[in-house]
Amino acid sequence: MDDCIIIGGGPAGLTAAIYLARFHLSIRLFDAGDSRAALIPRTHNHAGYPDGISGKDLLARMLEQAEKYGATREQAEVTGLRVIEDGFGVRIGDREIGARAVLLATGVVNNRPEMPSAVHDEALARGFLRYCPICDGYEVTDKGIGVIGTGAHGAREALFLRGFSADITLIAPDAGHDIDQPHAGDLDAGGIRRVDGPCGNYAIEGNRIALDTVEGRLSFDTIYPALGSRIRSQLAVQAGARAADDGCLEVDAHQRTSIPGLFAAGDVAKGLDQISHAMGEAGVAATAIRNMLDAQKPLRR
Repeated sequence: MDDCIIIGGGPAGLTAAIYLARFHLSIRLFDAGDSRAALIPRTHNHAGYPDGISGKDLLARMLEQAEKYGATREQAEVTGLRVIEDGFGVRIGDREIGARAVLLATGVVNNRPEMPSAVHDEALARGFLRYCPICDGYEVTDKGIGVIGTGAHGAREALFLRGFSADITLIAPDAGHDIDQPHAGDLDAGGIRRVDGPCGNYAIEGNRIALDTVEGRLSFDTIYPALGSRIRSQLAVQAGARAADDGCLEVDAHQRTSIPGLFAAGDVAKGLDQISHAMGEAGVAATAIRNMLDAQKPLRR
């Protein structure tokens, strides 16, 4: 039985793997290969990289560091998690592997606009499509920005981006806008244009991204989808862990879920969508896991 199994190979999972391996614990990490960080063309928010670093390069460096200290990573999807005597059973295909502790670092999945995958991926790579204004709002300073969304969530994202540019258009994805009066007043005060839905037929046209709307075809320097996300907490919930209404797992100050021995870090626990935040939570969780295991059976070499 392993000391700990980590589920998820993004910044949170890999940070935990580095910590736990350096605690001389027997660990393995299962990575389905779909971390959102891998989609980042270049992050400039991550401290220590003045010229930025691509998400793929950052993950590769973190994996190399974890493996240097003995962490084992397997590219595979975990399909089941259950509580067993003295720990957990982690299901991968037709195998079940036991672990004294489990750290869930599975993150979230962004809800995408309706567009062909090829268009989506090229737009993302070229900066015409962006998902995190906290991460890269600076890069679109004073540019023409479209926000696809409505309601409080869409309004908040448009208002956040107003701090970077005065040229913001909020476009409803389906029907007309559904925005309450306080948010509508704030949008008006910020000079944020509103366009009713539906919208679609996205395409890269020259150095811009364009789409059809009820007001005709519009183009922007970049578009931010504000369509929400899906929290990948189902493994823990199936095992009996408590989650909030939005799907985020409930954790305490040490990243412990409601099931003893099951921990969570990163966006699956609280969706701030920041690499640094996920890494910080992973460091807290890994240290708590080490101390829990030591209390159960002293970790002496």
